[in-house]
Amino acid sequence: MSPTITAPNQPIPEVSRRTFLASLAASTLVIAAGTNGNRALAWAMQDADDNLPFEPNLFIAIDTAGAVTILAHRSEMGTGIKTSLPMVVADELGADWDRVTIKQAIGDARLGSQNTDGSRSIRRFYEPMRIAGATARTMLERAAAQRWNVSPDECKGRDHQVVHEPTNRTINFGDLVADAKSLETPSENDLKFKPKSEHRYIGRDIPIADLDDIVKGSATFGLDLKREGMLYAVIARSPVLGGQPIKVEVREARQTPGVVDIITLPDFTAPHAFQPLGGVAVIATSTWAAIQGREALKIEWSKSDHDTLNSKEHEATLATSARTPGRVVRKSGDAPATIANAQTANIHEADYYVPMLSHAPMEPPCAVAEVTKNAAGEPISCEAWAPTQNPQAAQSQVAQSLGIQPERVTVNVTLLGGGFGRKSKPDYVAEAALLSSELDKPVQVTWTREDDIQHDYYHTNAAMHMQAVVKDDGLPTAWLQRSAFPSIMSTFNPAADEGSGFELALGFTDIPYDVPNLQVENGKAEAHVRIGWLRSVAHIYHAFAVCSFPDELARRANRDPYEYLMDLMGEPRNLDLTGVEYPNHGEPLSRYPFEVGRLRHVTQRAAKLANWPRKLPKGRGLGIASHRSFLSYCATVVEVDISESGSLSIPNVWTVIDAGLVVNPDRVHAQLEGAAVFGASLTMHGEITATNGAIDQSNFHDYRVARMNDAPKRIHTEIIESDALPAGVGEVGVPPFAPALCNAIADATGLRIRRLPLSKHDLSWNG
Repeated sequence: MSPTITAPNQPIPEVSRRTFLASLAASTLVIAAGTNGNRALAWAMQDADDNLPFEPNLFIAIDTAGAVTILAHRSEMGTGIKTSLPMVVADELGADWDRVTIKQAIGDARLGSQNTDGSRSIRRFYEPMRIAGATARTMLERAAAQRWNVSPDECKGRDHQVVHEPTNRTINFGDLVADAKSLETPSENDLKFKPKSEHRYIGRDIPIADLDDIVKGSATFGLDLKREGMLYAVIARSPVLGGQPIKVEVREARQTPGVVDIITLPDFTAPHAFQPLGGVAVIATSTWAAIQGREALKIEWSKSDHDTLNSKEHEATLATSARTPGRVVRKSGDAPATIANAQTANIHEADYYVPMLSHAPMEPPCAVAEVTKNAAGEPISCEAWAPTQNPQAAQSQVAQSLGIQPERVTVNVTLLGGGFGRKSKPDYVAEAALLSSELDKPVQVTWTREDDIQHDYYHTNAAMHMQAVVKDDGLPTAWLQRSAFPSIMSTFNPAADEGSGFELALGFTDIPYDVPNLQVENGKAEAHVRIGWLRSVAHIYHAFAVCSFPDELARRANRDPYEYLMDLMGEPRNLDLTGVEYPNHGEPLSRYPFEVGRLRHVTQRAAKLANWPRKLPKGRGLGIASHRSFLSYCATVVEVDISESGSLSIPNVWTVIDAGLVVNPDRVHAQLEGAAVFGASLTMHGEITATNGAIDQSNFHDYRVARMNDAPKRIHTEIIESDALPAGVGEVGVPPFAPALCNAIADATGLRIRRLPLSKHDLSWNG
């Protein structure tokens, strides 16, 4: 009989690593896993002191009462990762989920990577978590075997106890802790992992650990943090990147009720990276009072080198760069020569553009910091509480800003009310630390929605130029594509004016089409704002072009777009990416090959679910797109219904994913559903523009996200069952959505959308 699965019934407090160890009884068995998942695990009895004899990554602790505690080192922002990784541990251990406590880790380099982005938590830590669970179970099984004087092979850990299978004798985990402590740690070669048939949790729908608290409104997010004597701050920042306050009139602001102080923060020095932007902070007894005080400030800002940014001109500059021969980043055959020698009638070309985007999570950036000083008034330590995707980066930036060592900074991770990549950049945590140091009190910094949208690490804008020479059947003999976009690397190197290898490998240098002559190029582009990664990163703009252009070619040849796409992908094979810089999200192709057959399969499944092809009336249409990202394969079919006046609705979306082994299917379905809504936001409304360097948008009235009438009415998702290595999920559903939607518009009306967002287009048609 299948077990009843619920969330862990123990409280799930935030906890530091030191507190975690100190809270364990003297008879607790602690298991740690290595970061690379390949070295033998170590276990040790820990006294509550600072001399830890090993550098841990992941912990399991089992006390004499049998309670299992698992330390979660990744940040929870709705993906369920705080639950899913402990599920893997609990399954291999043979634990009863109702007797598992999950505790959130602080930022600590000894825990391995804590940067919860890039859709890599399960991919990178599935194996180490299995090893941790299997190591603990093996030690408990050996302890039971010694007690019974039997072979360890006859002992199996399950249901929170060890069972001697020949006699059906049992002994609880807790009763074995004292004996297990005296055993040597088994090597990885000695471990036997549970077969899939014995998994109780992996592959099952398990509610996230914080679900009850979230539903009841009692969960602790960043904005919920309170400290005794805490002050509240908001900051006035230059409307243009790099501007500095040269004249500040504070009289009216100081007279605002509740305002305590006004502090000018230090300016950043290039590269800005994760440094605070500087500006003028208003400190008050409440966030509202601080906002009112900031509105009363009168600030004159200095000129900046980025005053020249105007979106229309910048878009034209990128388009020109994309149409100019650039740096070759992938080449097979001779596409330029084939194009040059082709007849004009056989050449098809198109230019695509995606504007800048903002993250705009529902919870804007916020943090609380409390700095401790020595007798000389110098900061010596800091404790921070923040909704951060990257607590180690926060620890490092706070330490740099205060001039102290990183180990003197403790970063506690709260739940995140959305992140999308913004909260892996910890400038806001450092702001709180600087103000706390200045005021000798705990300080909460809150970014308003206007702050969030006007001072983001923006998802960059991009122009793509596509060219193909086609045969009589419409399939290409040559394919040339070029993209130009300000690079994320400009955040860390102001001189960076080309796309980095990792950005180009996100859906551009790794296109899967079977074309004999292929060339991929990159054009130059300057950055004038802070640029960062947003959910699915460069896949957003690259997939828009790479998945829209085949639909154009299919319709040009009067062919069914689905059948054309399948022909374009060619036969199942492993894609040859020889010479491509940083392909495969940093994973070796030997471990995660690009399997075109898997991409074909999800495409076939999505088409079948959508009952493709269907003859639809004018104004109704279907569009399909398939794309590999974060080592997973995903295909989406979008159905649109467009009235003669141009109003658009999305009756149905079908999305199919092959992400290899799936730990928690419920969370995968949720991520695909969320990706459809997120994709609708970006495609229909997403656009950040600038005038003379200042961002034009300020809130959800002019930077819209999908509302109920925009969102797809029905979202159908399917997970391909697979025993392949686990891959990414959280971002994978986003890239194919925009091209599938725009391909559906072309099917419904004949209008080809090459520039986003849709809100800038008249979709009306005459029936």
